[in-house]
Amino acid sequence: MHRFANPSRFLKIARPLTGWLFWPGLVLLVAGALCGLLVTPADYLQGDTVRILYIHVPAAWLGMAGWSGIAVAAIVQLVWRHPLAAIAGRAVAAPGALFTAICLATGSIWGRPTWGTWWEWDGRMTSMLVLLFLYLGYIALANASPRDGQGGVSPVTAIFGLVGAINIPIINRSVVWWNSLHQGPSITMRGSSIDGSILWPLGFTLLGFSLWFGAIVLMRMRTILARNKVEARLQRLARG
Repeated sequence: MHRFANPSRFLKIARPLTGWLFWPGLVLLVAGALCGLLVTPADYLQGDTVRILYIHVPAAWLGMAGWSGIAVAAIVQLVWRHPLAAIAGRAVAAPGALFTAICLATGSIWGRPTWGTWWEWDGRMTSMLVLLFLYLGYIALANASPRDGQGGVSPVTAIFGLVGAINIPIINRSVVWWNSLHQGPSITMRGSSIDGSILWPLGFTLLGFSLWFGAIVLMRMRTILARNKVEARLQRLARG
């Protein structure tokens, strides 16, 4: 793992990998969205509003996966003091917050014709809103706290990211633990309750958004490393 602690070695891999994630992700995303809009049938109960799931489900998945990534980066930073882990945590925060906000927005739009309300303070929606606030708090804390010297987040911010991971299983199990307007688990290890004629484009958008998320994180990490390099050069010039 420490083999990639060298920024130059990491950048040698990250530069081509960004394109390999971005462009296939774009193709899958567009293909899945078009198939979901134009090919799949409307749901027999929800009608065309069911098509929101092709954005809502990937956004929810990436909102939770993003914070899980922050928690893993925090462990690696605090235990092994890996210099790129702190940068990775900082890079994941903004896209994670964005996808969480998209999840909440699309869920609200979907809920209006389905439930008759834009918002309900049930377990799933409330815990996702808490996740958005956690992201915003993490970003604010990362910007306000002294950095680790490499452009990443401070140990205090890493601990915040680790503690905030408690909310992830709460989100996942909320529809099981509490009565909720939100439907129960639709896709499990035992199969899916969603009809196959509607479900199949979801795989394209889910994978496409995931690849995009990875590309965005790599681009942000590269940007942070480039900023560190510029700042170090300016400091050398100021001392000279």
